[in-house]
Amino acid sequence: MNNEKTYVTKPYLPPLEEFIPYLEKVWQSGQLTNGGPFHKQFELALAEYLEVPHVALFTNATIALVTALQALRITGEVITTPYSFVATAHSLLWNGIKPVFVDIDPVTLNMDPAKIEAAITPQTTAILPVHCYGHPCDVEAIEKIADMYNLRVIYDAAHAFGVQCHCGSVLNHGDLSILSFHATKVFNTFEGGAIICRDLKSKERIDFLKNFGYANETAVVATGINGKMSEFNAALGLLQLKHIDGALAKRQEIDALYRQALADVPGVRCVSGRDELRANYAYFPILLEEDYPIARDELYNLLLEHNIHARRYFYPLISEFSMYRGLPSASPSNLPRAHFASSRILCLPIYPDLPLEIVHQVVDIVRRARPQALVA
Repeated sequence: MNNEKTYVTKPYLPPLEEFIPYLEKVWQSGQLTNGGPFHKQFELALAEYLEVPHVALFTNATIALVTALQALRITGEVITTPYSFVATAHSLLWNGIKPVFVDIDPVTLNMDPAKIEAAITPQTTAILPVHCYGHPCDVEAIEKIADMYNLRVIYDAAHAFGVQCHCGSVLNHGDLSILSFHATKVFNTFEGGAIICRDLKSKERIDFLKNFGYANETAVVATGINGKMSEFNAALGLLQLKHIDGALAKRQEIDALYRQALADVPGVRCVSGRDELRANYAYFPILLEEDYPIARDELYNLLLEHNIHARRYFYPLISEFSMYRGLPSASPSNLPRAHFASSRILCLPIYPDLPLEIVHQVVDIVRRARPQALVA
């Protein structure tokens, strides 16, 4: 039995000795925030790596989401998914916007474009989809609907660092895309986030908004917030870019091992995307179907008994929390696929330093799971 706890993820950190020279430069400059030299370098380097026009760095992705909605002046109602982390919908409430939930695609677990049109009302101003688990949404179908109804599209791309679809970086779709660099993500800066902007004018407005609305020393042009990334986080980001390809390669190896080992297990479906030219292997979700011998929560607890902490992403659904469940669109009858997935998905451990013997142990537990005998 594994005596040490294994979690669903573990932050990748570069060698400490490689970070020391960056810290020394911060000490030498004396500039800790407010767009210092590392901040500027990181924005440019990140835009080049991700193959996107412009990057606006943030202290975290939640503040980036809130600011993106402000930048596009979104009001009224926004169509979104219940199958995500709560920050997706929370960003709407923080802006006084009403979330309208639609159901998900049964294969990718992303927002189902076929459900969007029926949810549009005269108050709808935007669509907020999520590239769940880093698998690209059906961006072309969503764009077609948005163009038809003159709606904005903001992608929650927290999971989608480095992901490419049929036409290049998935981050180039929508009016804006939001990345997360939280410690649990594929690419981390301890805490952090970014907004991907199509044009310089949008980036300039976002840069004002994340710095209290200041355009210069004496002019405040918007009701902004303090969302700036510090020099420490930006410095780490620059260093992480040197290691990210190696980290992704290790994730790919673990992903392939899981898929091969679980391919013939009845009742286990390894969730995949439909349109990825380059994946990032951010998560490894399995969906337990009707013919799997035990329930999802039983497998979750069985893994816990072996010190393996899988995660039920996403359970409960956003629509089940108290601040959302009263919305008409939150009704379970409106979201049957999301409820099905929420009750049956389990994300297995995956991160670059995960020992392969732990992967084999997880596979063995999943393969051998059986109902416990009834105790008389």
